[in-house]
Amino acid sequence: MTFTSLPDGYTAAVFGASGGIGSALVDELAADPRCVIVRAGSRSGGGPAGEKILPFTFDLADPASIARAAETVGVPDLVLVATGTLHANGMQPEKTFRSLETDAMQRAFTINAVGPAMIARHIFGRASRDSQVAFGAISAKVGSISDNRLGGWYSYRASKAALNQLVRTFAVELARTHPRSVCVALHPGTVDTALSKPFQSAVAAEKLFSPQRAAQQLLAVLDGLGPESSGRLIGWDGREISP
Repeated sequence: MTFTSLPDGYTAAVFGASGGIGSALVDELAADPRCVIVRAGSRSGGGPAGEKILPFTFDLADPASIARAAETVGVPDLVLVATGTLHANGMQPEKTFRSLETDAMQRAFTINAVGPAMIARHIFGRASRDSQVAFGAISAKVGSISDNRLGGWYSYRASKAALNQLVRTFAVELARTHPRSVCVALHPGTVDTALSKPFQSAVAAEKLFSPQRAAQQLLAVLDGLGPESSGRLIGWDGREISP
């Protein structure tokens, strides 16, 4: 797709470029003739390669590495945080409160909420008042408190709810300090990635998106947003999701 709401010759940065959605976002942006640079960040420095793609490293659990990464990327016109964790290193979504463990909850909040907030802090901290930055963080519909009717998945739900609240709070301040910028949380739907793999059996085929399709849908949604949309949780179809 071609991102039309940003200036010709825009730059972009994707945090989480080695993941399924992140790598697809990098590929889509690199294919846009109006984009001149895509900075692709991951913990290992891996991810898609290409003439426009410049890799960098960061670790969501290491605040100093996030600060260094922000210095590397500067103030891109478009910033996407395509990171998240649901199950890893023995961590699994909890079916009952009896499964809650401090370490797993802290890990979920670090990766799903604190890390993205630190990225936003450093990016907007470098941006001037007149900067027009479009900032989108991948969240999830299960982070909606009003939509929670099934329960379970305590750490993931709570950490994504925290991310949604952080995005909203950033937006309130940015309306005063960076009125041309937009900061939103994005729900990509169920995407065929390692994160969703163990839970895909109950998902209808037409509702399981490839990473490429998810990236295209999210970029199309972002392309239609202005500062008046800041602070919202918006789904892949452009519909706002209640917090």
